[in-house]
Amino acid sequence: MRNSFKTILASGILLLSLNSCKKDDLNLTPTNDVTASEVYATPAGYKSSLVKLYATYGLTSPGGSDASDIGGLNSGFADFLRLFWTSQELTTDEAICAWGDTGIPELDYSTPSVDNQFLRGLYSKSLLQITFVNEFLRESTSEKLASRNITGADATAVTRYRAEARFLRAYQYWVLMDAFGNPPFVTENDLIGKVAPKQITRAALFTYVESELKAIEPDLAEPRTNEYGRADKGADWALLARLYLNANVYTGTAKYTEAITYSSKVINAGYALKSNYMDLFKTDNNVNNQETILSINYDGVNGTNYGGTTFLINAGINGDMNPTSYGVPNGGWGGNRTRANLPALFPDPNGTLDKRGVFFGEKTSVDNIGVFTDGLRVTKFKNVSSTGVKGASLNGTFSSLDFPLFRLAEQYLIYGEAVMRGGSGGTTAQALTYVNALRTRAYGNASGNVASITTDFFLDERGRELYWEGHRRTDLIRYGKYTGGSYLWQFKGGVKAGTALPAYRNLYPLPTADLIANPNLKQNTGY
Repeated sequence: MRNSFKTILASGILLLSLNSCKKDDLNLTPTNDVTASEVYATPAGYKSSLVKLYATYGLTSPGGSDASDIGGLNSGFADFLRLFWTSQELTTDEAICAWGDTGIPELDYSTPSVDNQFLRGLYSKSLLQITFVNEFLRESTSEKLASRNITGADATAVTRYRAEARFLRAYQYWVLMDAFGNPPFVTENDLIGKVAPKQITRAALFTYVESELKAIEPDLAEPRTNEYGRADKGADWALLARLYLNANVYTGTAKYTEAITYSSKVINAGYALKSNYMDLFKTDNNVNNQETILSINYDGVNGTNYGGTTFLINAGINGDMNPTSYGVPNGGWGGNRTRANLPALFPDPNGTLDKRGVFFGEKTSVDNIGVFTDGLRVTKFKNVSSTGVKGASLNGTFSSLDFPLFRLAEQYLIYGEAVMRGGSGGTTAQALTYVNALRTRAYGNASGNVASITTDFFLDERGRELYWEGHRRTDLIRYGKYTGGSYLWQFKGGVKAGTALPAYRNLYPLPTADLIANPNLKQNTGY
């Protein structure tokens, strides 16, 4: 059983001076007015700084939920997961938002402008987290450790922290590569503020992320042995498998054999499916859960923000849906719901329901984007435990539900799709076994099992298993269905019935402000 990192992450709030609530997991000191030599003077200082790197994923600023560390972006929008989810779901067939905030309608239409504030926010947030990692790495070299008399087991621990930091950076570079293709590129080896960052090509960034993930593997904890919420070899392999599944999109060269290799490493590392699918999205998903490989951890009292799972829960319900039953009695924002394509993925074979498809409402079609009841609502995420206990929630609005960035089910699906796309080292029979393990859980018995699979099957099955978890845009692009007109959904391209999108929209634009500030950057084609 892994120790919990969740309470330690709550303590990381002190590092960012978020509020006055003190935890005693670590003797943390706010870093705002102290020098690096003071912050990193002790082994505990390095652990505290590692906490800060993780905490940045679930917090919006050093000033709490009402402040943003992204200039010009409302604090409510500035959470990483909210920005990432918006970029991956709102522009696809899985979600649509009723709100008219600047930038949301164009995301609903899959036609974001160059200055879309949510995409600029994601771009900036990813680069900010990379910047934090680079600084940590500069301060944790063997030379710096020796100068601070940090040796032996303490130095070994910092070596692991460095590997985790590099994983977090590699993940953020994957986000930038997937969304923007050719972002600016900076590592700890670049001088701070001396030269404008150079632009890296998508293919070169793929090679860098791949090499980083392989290089850090020996220094990461074995799968499922690190504190809950910290990266280990399982997370490393899971990101590599995801990277390789999409390699043909990123580089023009398929790497399905490698996707099979690394998904198999995860599958064989002692993880197991949680018996009840919906329990993956309840507040005790940090307990007795061998399926989640790495999560973003949230604290609805000590680390509040209006993104993360607070956003996923509240934006997907309104006051008529009894917010108390979702663990947010004062919540319910009435924004996000499905388009018709998502519930259509859940047929009813033999009178047995796929229990993964949890929707609320009566109207499947979206006729009016601004009407929340047009389209079924998704009730997948709840600030309630598997036993019905409401999660901790400041003012009855915020969520303590952790969000899985990687889980075993995705690796089953990566393995199967890579096999069907011609990768070596796996078998169709094994892929079918993995698929039917997911479907047996989904139906509660074997009634939903399938006897054969195809490449196209996996796009639909990923929709059923992973919907609203931030995969859909990437999946549709891999299948050639995000742009073009071969596959449509309501309001794709700004037309109610859906219309074709030009191929250049498979990449998002680089923000204008960064193009002006950095002459090394060239805008993506089409923008």
